[in-house]
Amino acid sequence: MVALGGCGARSQDYGEPSGSYTVDVVRASFPTQQRLAQKSQMIVTVRNPGPKTVPNVAVTVEPVQPNARYKAAAFEETSNQAGLANPSRPVWTVDAGPRGGVTAYTNTWALGRLRPGEVKTFLWRVTAVKPGVHTIKYTVAAGLNGKAKARLPGGEVPTGSFRITISGAPAEGALGAGDQPVR
Repeated sequence: MVALGGCGARSQDYGEPSGSYTVDVVRASFPTQQRLAQKSQMIVTVRNPGPKTVPNVAVTVEPVQPNARYKAAAFEETSNQAGLANPSRPVWTVDAGPRGGVTAYTNTWALGRLRPGEVKTFLWRVTAVKPGVHTIKYTVAAGLNGKAKARLPGGEVPTGSFRITISGAPAEGALGAGDQPVR
């Protein structure tokens, strides 16, 4: 009898090339003033100005929460409203993430190879569900497992952030009869 260990599984980063890949963020937008239940779009457009094909261009979105007691997710890919009293609930629910970009990683979307000169746009359709002032950060990657590194033409890591104010007053038409805004 022979026992097989690992069932032939390979490491998660198998096949991801190592190296640095040049990218440029040509557009990053998200409305800075929003209201509860308002639908908005966050857009990050990435271009490859370099000579090498980026293996798998990806964007991770995360909240910036210095000294926070609870770590809330920026985006939640479900509209399941159970437990909204939880202070770690997401700030936005994702109505639709970047088309074809779903990954197994939390708050990370990937759109595949990015050839020299090519541009890809990450578009999230989201709904605000937590009032307050929130800062979220996005980071562009060249792969999902850390071996392929994205860099701006100057060598910096491609990141950016948005500071968003979400009013407790709901978006027009968001409340039903008898509902009250969050204060």
